[in-house]
Amino acid sequence: MHIDLNLEAKKAIVCVDGFEAYASFEIYDNSLDIKSTRVPQEIGGRGIAKDLVKACYDYALEHNLHCLATCSYAVVFLKRNPQYHGRASDFYVEGSCSI
Repeated sequence: MHIDLNLEAKKAIVCVDGFEAYASFEIYDNSLDIKSTRVPQEIGGRGIAKDLVKACYDYALEHNLHCLATCSYAVVFLKRNPQYHGRASDFYVEGSCSI
């Protein structure tokens, strides 16, 4: 699976079985904040959201950016992966993603 990190579109994007999944993010204040993740139901349950979020945060670490999460899925990812030293953003609302 090849994930395209499109900085202009502010998305990590992957196509699987003809369906597009993505994680959208913003970069500000020396941080990368994942705003939302979207994986179509037809390709759900394969770890695609995890791979998209990981690709974004790997980029953040490579570029000395702090890892933030507004998306509830990304918040859980950061809690499970302390090596990213991330946290929920000030815009995080429990159980939701920013769109």
